[in-house]
Amino acid sequence: MRPVSSAVTMARTGFCDTKPLLDLHKKADERRAPLRTWANASGPIDRWQPVEADESRMNLLKMEPDRRWERRLSLQTSEGIIMGFHEDSRAWSPGKLIAEGCVEDPVLLYPCGLQGLPSLQVLVPSLLRHEIEKALEKLDLIWDRTYAWEMFLDMMRTQTQNFLPSADLPRYFTDATRGILVDWLIQVHEIMHFQDETLHLAIHLLNRSLRLIKVTTANLQLLGMVCLFIAAKKEECLLPEVSGLCSLMDHTYTKHQFLRMERKVLSGLKFELSYSPPLHFLLIFASVARCSAMVVWMARYLLELSLLEGQCLVFLPAQLAGAALCLARQVVQEPTTPEGEAAWCLVSSIHVGSEATLMKIMHILASAAAKAHTCATFLKFSSPETMHVSRHPGLKNASSLLGVCS
Repeated sequence: MRPVSSAVTMARTGFCDTKPLLDLHKKADERRAPLRTWANASGPIDRWQPVEADESRMNLLKMEPDRRWERRLSLQTSEGIIMGFHEDSRAWSPGKLIAEGCVEDPVLLYPCGLQGLPSLQVLVPSLLRHEIEKALEKLDLIWDRTYAWEMFLDMMRTQTQNFLPSADLPRYFTDATRGILVDWLIQVHEIMHFQDETLHLAIHLLNRSLRLIKVTTANLQLLGMVCLFIAAKKEECLLPEVSGLCSLMDHTYTKHQFLRMERKVLSGLKFELSYSPPLHFLLIFASVARCSAMVVWMARYLLELSLLEGQCLVFLPAQLAGAALCLARQVVQEPTTPEGEAAWCLVSSIHVGSEATLMKIMHILASAAAKAHTCATFLKFSSPETMHVSRHPGLKNASSLLGVCS
């Protein structure tokens, strides 16, 4: 189907009709969703807040035997030592993580490696475990620290489930169409006062559904809203009425059509809704690295921009989180301290993929940030609550922003 015919079909079926946001022919600044002010009745919503920097020094722990981990120096580069830690080689081996059909090599989020810190280098496995446990507890992601480390290892393993091997969409959809739909869903998510995990899960379900079930262009908006509703069922305490969600779509679809699409999506996904969102990895990494509130908000902004980019579909959540945090640190350019560098060096020992993959993601996020002045995410992160990170001077110039990644 040619793009012109597709756009005409979308307009005739109501997907674009009376919805300027979903009209590909509108100017970017005119794509605002005609959403009614409809808030969840649950009252104030507890949102994720950035972890405040810990003023105390990290206590070096006594080295304890840990057979599940072994220290491995993989290669020497001009940037320094690229180094990673992995589980026992019987269960985990180099190149375990695969993206775009390429075997991944270990990479450090911190390019300078651990030179000059021999004591920390020896203590990394035990110290990293302690910091991960403390971060999970501080972020209220666990109730009991006893199983915190096992939970983190499970997150690292299960992130490869439901992995998308390519970013190719069905032939009658385009990246621009998907981007407009995701931007609209971000606005709906904000109006509903849902948790950030709900948004990331909803987009993940949408990406999978587009490849597993047959959906017409006319029902693309309905599919997006259904994915958001399913994600809310898994993440939220209180749910909106289906009729209320239909009203947000100007009653283009009936309640019967909504529920029928929900059954279709759940059947196509085989009720496999588990997902380790990149936001959780980001918050854990930022907590261990003692990142400031400004860096955390900047990284969260860049991470949410990745939802709009079709190129980011093939990367693992931990890779997206690591790249967003690296780029955020480079954009903010805060003064460093010995304690802060040691903490960043510690989180850098976590395996997140190859150096080439990390740099590729950073370039994608930099490009997205340089052109994001009209999207819903830009407005969302320009508020005082988010420290106006989307208006940071370091994000204004596209060429200079791309330069920090080179």
